[in-house]
Amino acid sequence: MKKNKKLVLAYSGGLDTSYCAVSLSREHGYEVHAVCVNTGGFSTDEIKTIESNAIKMGVASFTAIDAVETFYQKVVKYLIYGNVLKNNTYPLSVSAERIVQAVEIVTHAKKIDAAYIAHGSTGAGNDQVRFDMIFQTLAPAIEIITPIRDQSLSRKQEIDYLKAQGIDLSWEKAQYSINKGLWGTSVGGSETLTSRHPLPEEAYPSQLNQTQPKELQLSFQHGELAAVNGQTGTAVALIQMVQNEASAYAIGRDIHVGDTIVGLKGRVGFEAAAALVIIKAHHLLEKHVLSKWQLQHKDYLANFYGMHLHEGQYLDPVMRDMEAFLQSSQRQVSGEVFVRLKPYHFSLEGVESNQDLMNAEFGTYGEENTAWNAQEARGFIKILGNSNKVYHQINAS
Repeated sequence: MKKNKKLVLAYSGGLDTSYCAVSLSREHGYEVHAVCVNTGGFSTDEIKTIESNAIKMGVASFTAIDAVETFYQKVVKYLIYGNVLKNNTYPLSVSAERIVQAVEIVTHAKKIDAAYIAHGSTGAGNDQVRFDMIFQTLAPAIEIITPIRDQSLSRKQEIDYLKAQGIDLSWEKAQYSINKGLWGTSVGGSETLTSRHPLPEEAYPSQLNQTQPKELQLSFQHGELAAVNGQTGTAVALIQMVQNEASAYAIGRDIHVGDTIVGLKGRVGFEAAAALVIIKAHHLLEKHVLSKWQLQHKDYLANFYGMHLHEGQYLDPVMRDMEAFLQSSQRQVSGEVFVRLKPYHFSLEGVESNQDLMNAEFGTYGEENTAWNAQEARGFIKILGNSNKVYHQINAS
């Protein structure tokens, strides 16, 4: 039997986690310690409001953890190295955050010697898998409590309960659910519950307010963003700079359709201006500086990396193996990429790099060569095609 009732709650300040905070402390007698892990979605003022509301819920303590830099170093960096776009569309804007949030929650629970960890995920989505897998792996002795999932509560039931407990905040559900982070913002609404309808213009947090094209110069050093238009800073600050510039053009909007961990098809809108601009710019630079086989093997490994991350498999040791490969592949990925921003889209203008393999003195593709003669070319092609020639001669019908 547990010696204490100390419980750490992953707390966002929304309806579900507010219900958890109140019911777990008042109805079940837990000593609830609310923890909000910021991976780029909350401002300082928003954190203060979340803390104020948590105190109203009767929590024993509130802790805000700034994990934006951790999120970049442990996850986003590798998503850039791998040019990861799930189903060739989605930069894992939100799903990637959950891993870091779960790890931080466990760390805090161990720090205060909590016997329980709780989260407000339902039983129908991906987040329950991500949180539970991290919790049970890193802290198998800590019991996981999930009131929303276990009780199959409706939104109305949660609101009615909180009102009965004297917690009468504004719980009106916004027409569109917005989940913001460093690497992008997800947007859900009635349209994304169908297969047919797009999200309307007003559903996206960033609206078009720039119409004149503008050029961005992105500088990469060993695969990491090192400067924007010559201005240096931390990778996080530079990502935020690109986001501010590109989102003004309403860039980075799309709808992702994919397979959820629980076996359902899911559809969600998102805007991720910085993520898409940076990934596409980084990929273009790689095309110039990496070898043919580096590019080929990076593609499928990065695809596996993104899939495992999305499905909550971050702690599997194969992820560290893939990260080591991705890190190693970036040794020559340095140079400048020139991007032109335009309303609703962007174009990649070109690159400059001392590692550009197009600068080789062997010739110009489709024009001339200086490294072999015509007879050598004929001999190469003859040998290259030999296996096909043997097969078709033997199996001629």
